[in-house]
This record gives sequence, structure tokens and C-alpha cells, in this order.
Amino acid sequence: MAKPGQSSFRRILLSRILLLSVPVLLIGEAVAFRKARSILLETARQNLTESAVRKGESIEDAIAALKAISITASQTQILQAGTAAQKQQYLNQLASQLPDYVQCVHLREIQTQKQIVSTCGNIWANTEAVLSTSQTRSPLDTPIQVTALLPADLPAEAQNSTSGNNYSLGQLYLRLSTPVYTTTGQPRYILSIQAALESQEHTRRGSLTGYTVVIAQDGTILAHPLAECVGENIRYEPDAVRLQRIVENAIAGRQDMQNVSFTKNGAEFLAGYSAIASPITNESNQYWTILAVTRLDNALYGLHEIKIILIVLTVGLLAASLLATRYLARDLARPLEKLRDYALNLQSHHVVERVPHNFKIREFQQLAEALERMVERLTASAEEIETAWEEAQVANQLKSEFLATTSHELRTPLNAIIGCVRLVRDGCCDDREEEMEFLQRADEAAIHLLSIINDLLDVAKIEAGKLSVVLEPTDLQQLLKEAINLQTVHIQQKGLQLVASQGIEPIPVQADPAKLKQVLLNVIGNAVKFTEQGRITISTRLEPVTEPSPSSSTRVVITVEDTGVGIDPALQHKLFRPFVMVDGTTTRKFGGTGLGLAISRNLIELMGGSITLHSAGAGQGTTVAITMPVMDLAPFRSHQVREEPRVFDHLHLPSS
Repeated sequence: MAKPGQSSFRRILLSRILLLSVPVLLIGEAVAFRKARSILLETARQNLTESAVRKGESIEDAIAALKAISITASQTQILQAGTAAQKQQYLNQLASQLPDYVQCVHLREIQTQKQIVSTCGNIWANTEAVLSTSQTRSPLDTPIQVTALLPADLPAEAQNSTSGNNYSLGQLYLRLSTPVYTTTGQPRYILSIQAALESQEHTRRGSLTGYTVVIAQDGTILAHPLAECVGENIRYEPDAVRLQRIVENAIAGRQDMQNVSFTKNGAEFLAGYSAIASPITNESNQYWTILAVTRLDNALYGLHEIKIILIVLTVGLLAASLLATRYLARDLARPLEKLRDYALNLQSHHVVERVPHNFKIREFQQLAEALERMVERLTASAEEIETAWEEAQVANQLKSEFLATTSHELRTPLNAIIGCVRLVRDGCCDDREEEMEFLQRADEAAIHLLSIINDLLDVAKIEAGKLSVVLEPTDLQQLLKEAINLQTVHIQQKGLQLVASQGIEPIPVQADPAKLKQVLLNVIGNAVKFTEQGRITISTRLEPVTEPSPSSSTRVVITVEDTGVGIDPALQHKLFRPFVMVDGTTTRKFGGTGLGLAISRNLIELMGGSITLHSAGAGQGTTVAITMPVMDLAPFRSHQVREEPRVFDHLHLPSS
């Protein structure tokens, strides 16, 4: 169950991916938008600059063409000596052949300023070109005077926007005045051509040709799309500083683009600029700045559509990212959810299937394999714990049986001692011989009781790790004879047959004599105890050590074989455990505490040997083999000692 503040892996993964993807998409949109704006501005800069250059060239070409026409017309015979009607006809014909930007052609007499002929009707600018009447020039050296006309110089009809005339106050108006000489070379007439260059036509949206703005070097605006700006000086414009910088840069020969504002409302324009030599007659070494001007939003035409496209694209990408993230989160979370469900089922002990496998993601597959190995180890550990628990229960039961058996074994000799001692104390014996007999029984019972207590103490030392032996060179043959002699009485009493094969030469071993004798007595005693009839065979043999050993190259094997009750093979491994008895009923029947073999194994191992037990099954006898390394103190035969076995029945015992 989820705790407060926790969330699912799928939700966290989904939110994290979205938190990363949304800012990336928004940043990408902002970068793309800025890049598109930058590209549009760069395109506008190039186009407006080129447009300003073309406009300047167009003005220069138009003025040059008008000058050529004026010179040609002033040198015609009709204008020099023709009648007024001929002159009017010629001007009408000339006006029809002139470009559209030429408004009218006018011919006046120099001295009287009287209009001779004109194609302009009564509409004519107020400013007149004054030429010297005293100069005499060749027709090839005809001067041409160029004048720029401002709105104040135009007739009143031109300044009335509702008069229906052909004037547009935002245009660049020029008048070219050329003297017409007589045949004797005297100036008589002035031929004037009035033209309106660079008409301010409305361009389609998105076009970057721009409107024409012409600024004289002194800052006077000669042409402007806003008629009220024509004739004004740029010093009084809202963005005077930038305009002045544009004029300075253009005069310096630069061609570029600049942001500028021409209106008081702060509307921003882009102006590409260039410069041409001033065509005005009195302005030598002066320059006009030609601007191609367009509004900023016109230069950025299409940016709004790009923005909409970017927004739509971003929304689409966000939607696609959301869908992809959901599928991705599902694919990533599903393996974890399967492993989680398996772990929860495992916790609830409801697992009947294997750990989920075949994940496409390598890390999840490795996690599943690790989880499977962990479950296998936990299962094995659980089985081991269960087995250990069962063994602990069995051990607890065996402990109870051991305590019952041990208490019985302790009580029996103790009762015998108490009984015998009381009989002697109370004077119940008839004579001294009977008293000695009871005391002898009490002594035997006390020795038996001491043996049991010694076994318990040895086991306690074994468990505490304090059982120790004192090793010294010992003759195994001699110890074996002594152990056999001590058990002869018991063998005789049970009517068993003893077969013992012993060599003549001693067998030296490094051992604790008392402890080794204790082991031999225990093994032979068990054979006697658990054999009701038949025989006990004791043999020794020498054999080489197969594996390399630094201590000895030969070992001796003492074998004690009986024809007694035998042991089930499945239970034989328990015999060498302390406090463990294979069959409590057997132990009760034959007596003992079941500690002998456990103590014997520990003692033999402390002396560098080993002890093993083998039985074919119940009722088939038991064989115990004790193996110890032989000391190389003196040469002795490495082959097995062969001697005719000696058979001792209950009437013949071996001598010591």
C-alpha cells in the first residue's frame, strides 16, 4: 500500500519525461522563432539596401535622361525660330513621348518671363529658374539648371488633395531648366521640364522594395511617403539621431539597413540606405541619401504565420510526446509491475509460477534473473531451516531420551553403592567375606559411575573446545593387548568367541596412551555390549599412505568386527554425534549413554587419526575401523603383518 507522498513509477516517469520535454520544446520554439525573425530581418536588410541602391540609380538615370531630352529639345529649329503654333505642336508631341513621370513641359521668354507655350495649362510651380541674358554660348555648351521643388513651391491646386490634380506631395519633384538660343547664339527662351520621380505607390504586403525617402545633405527631406514630412529637416523628426547617423553613413559611402521611427506614435520602420551625388545645380560636392523604407511588421511579414505554425507544431509535438511517453512509461513500468506483483505474491505465499522472464530490456531481464536466484536461495534456505528445525525437534527428543537414559545409568550404580554400603553399615552381613563382597560390588558400581561422569565431562570439554591430549610415542600393540585383557571377563561371561590377530613387533604411534586406550576400550566394549552371540574379531594391518603426508608414509588400521545387532545404514551418520542415540530402546536394553563414539572420534582426530563405522544393516553386525599414522622411529616391514589368528573362546584368554 502506497504511503503518503509516494507515487507510482509510471506516473513519476511520465511526469519526469514531460517536465523535460515541455521546456525543451518551448525553448526549441523560442529559438526557432528568433532564428526565423533573424533570417527575415537579414533578408529585409539585403533587399532594402539593394532597393535603396536601385532607387538611387533610378533617380540618376531619370535625371540623366531628362537632361538629354532637354538639351535635344532646346536645340531644335522649331523652338529657336518657329511660330507659337509650331512650338505648341512640338511641345505636345514631345510631352506625349516623354516618360510618365514628366508632368509638363513649359517654354517662357527670358526677358519678359512671358509664357510662350506649355503643356501644363495654368498649373505651374512658383519658383522660376533665372538664367543670365547677357551670356553667349555655343549650343554645345548649353547649361541645365536642376531644382528640387518642395510642397511650398508647388501651386495651390497641388496642395489641395481634393482637387483631383496629378500631384502627390510625397514624391520627389524636380525641374530641369534649359536655355534655348537663337541662331546667333543669344539665349531667348527657357525650356523647363517638371517631373515627379519615385512615386509613392502602395506596395503589396511582404514586398521589400520599400517606399522612397530622399534626404539632402543638409537634412531636408525631399521625398517621403508621409507628405507632412516633406520639406522638414530631420533634426525635428522623432528619431533624429538615427536619421542623422544614416545620412552620415550614406555620405561616407556605406550601404546598410537601420531601424528608424518617423512618427510620434513610435511605429518602427526599417530603412535601407545609399547615397548619390546631388543633382541640384548649386550643390556641388553634395549628396542625397536615398532610403528604401518599410514598416517593421511588413519586413517581418510571414513571421506571424511562422509563429502559428510553431505553436501548432509544438502542441502537436507535445501531444505526440504525451502519447509516446505514455506508451514508453507503460513499456518501462510493465516489467517492474510484473516483478512487483510476483514479489507481493511471494510475500503472501501465493507464488505458483516462476519469476516473469523474456523482458526486452536487458536490465529488467537481469533483475528478473537475480530475483529468481534470490528466490531459489531463499527457498533453499527455507528448506534448510525447516530441515534444521526438524533436526532440532529430533535432537530435543533425543536429548530427552538421553537425559532419561543417563539418569537411569547414573541411578543404577548409585543405588547399588548405597545399598551395599548400608548393608555393611547396618551389620546385615553374616561374615567378613560377605562384607567384602558387598564392598567389592560398591567399588565396581562407583568405578562405573565415575566412567559415566568422565564421559559427560569429556563431552562438555569437546563442546567447549577444551579437550586436549598429550602426545608421545606409544606402542599400539601393547595398548591393544591391555584393552583386550580388560574386556576378556565380559566376553567370557556372555559366552562370545574372540578372534585377535596381533603381530610380534611393536607398532609405534604418536598418541596419548590413556586416551587411546580409552578409545580402544570403548570400541571393544561396544562390540561386546551389542553382541549376544557369535564372535568378535580384532585385527591390525599396516598399509602405505596413498596421499603425500609430511608426518608418516605408513598407517595402521585397527579393525573391530562383531556379529551383533548391527545398525541401519541410514542412521549410521548419527552415531558420532554427542547426546544422539540411534535407538533409545536399544540403549536402554544394553545400557550406556551413547557418548562413547562421539568422544572416541574427537580423541582420535586430536591424535591425527580417524574412526569409521560400517554395518550392512540391522542384525548383520558392525565393523569399526581406527586408522592412525605410524611413526618412523625405526625400520619395520611395510607389508601387512601376517600371523595366524588366535581364537579365544570363553575358556581361553590371551595372556598379557
